[in-house]
Amino acid sequence: MSHSREPIGFAPPPIDEDTIMAVERVLRSGWITSGPELVAFESEVSDFLGVKWTCCLSSWTSACELTLRWFGIGPGDEVLIPAMTYAATANIVLHCGAKPVMVDVALDDRVASLEALQSAFSSRTKVVMPVDLGGWPVDYQGIADWLSSSEVRSVFQPTSQNQRELGRPLFLSDAAHSFGAIYRGEAVGNHADVTGFSFHAVKNLTTAEGGALAFNLPSQFKLADLQQWFKAMSLHGQTRNAHEKTVSGRWQYDVEEAGFKCNMTDIQAAIGRVQLAKYPAQLKRRRAVAERYDAGFQGQDWYASPPLHNSERTSSFHLFQMRIIGFKSEQRDAVMHALKERGIATNVHFIPLPLLSLHKDRGERLDRYPTTERLFNETLSLPIHLQLSDEDVDWIIAEVILAIESHL
Repeated sequence: MSHSREPIGFAPPPIDEDTIMAVERVLRSGWITSGPELVAFESEVSDFLGVKWTCCLSSWTSACELTLRWFGIGPGDEVLIPAMTYAATANIVLHCGAKPVMVDVALDDRVASLEALQSAFSSRTKVVMPVDLGGWPVDYQGIADWLSSSEVRSVFQPTSQNQRELGRPLFLSDAAHSFGAIYRGEAVGNHADVTGFSFHAVKNLTTAEGGALAFNLPSQFKLADLQQWFKAMSLHGQTRNAHEKTVSGRWQYDVEEAGFKCNMTDIQAAIGRVQLAKYPAQLKRRRAVAERYDAGFQGQDWYASPPLHNSERTSSFHLFQMRIIGFKSEQRDAVMHALKERGIATNVHFIPLPLLSLHKDRGERLDRYPTTERLFNETLSLPIHLQLSDEDVDWIIAEVILAIESHL
């Protein structure tokens, strides 16, 4: 390790003094669970995204599992997901007793293509849940148009009231990485029926743990009904939350369904509010770091750029996933070790689902997804965060080039 530099972490959370002061303020207020801070945070996230309502919960996982349950997903149903994603995408499908059906990803975009989703569609498909990997949006309009087509509607077999109301598979976007990404001039969150974001500790905007849902359902789904159901079901099905029960004469509540416990607290919301106010400037800095990396690796014949922006899409720059063309995972891992010795933390996103024991035991094999397998071998995620200076980025570039060329 270089003794002239401090080690560079992979994704330290952007916690500053303003954030600490906001948490202290909430702690001193005497109200720390779901309350006024959460209401304000949901309103501010909605304004940032340009949507009517955002439901903030304890995690992406709980938020999107609630969405599957709202849509009536259960045994016999299938949910389309990419093979290249984090375990949570498949786990929530299994929690509901349904089957995650995996598709391969595209080499350049690294996300599930419309063609791959179409090839896996069947009469049992109830939800299509693609993933915005690294912050890069999927083809939202293409997927939405396909799901609304007469061809899909004629095959769809609804088994719940909400499925009958929609009349087609639900478009649930796994946008855990893409808060702040842009698709066709609008923030991600405006295109799928429901979009799930993550505010986990390593995400661009963090509430330590947390997540959010943005809704873009057809008009027959009334916003007031959605608000009532999701808020109640995040609190054991209770029809009034703790803050509402403090109002004189309103302590009584009912429980109509067996709900869950996945509400967001005011402590978490306070962290999010401070960060959201600074987020546009932070996105610009993340973009600058990503573009500096990309420019620094241009000219290396083994380098392939990650998707960052084009005329239709702009990433949230959550990850910088470089491709080392022709590498095997053993070479990539050796490069990671060499960089760690120099004080540079790196990562891989992700171990493909078919390599995990859970899915191997279900009969999955990685060779069914050749592009996913190739990307797993060739990709390396470099640090991209607000603590990096331009000098840090240039040093990382030089060290990465040296490490890769030592292992070609």
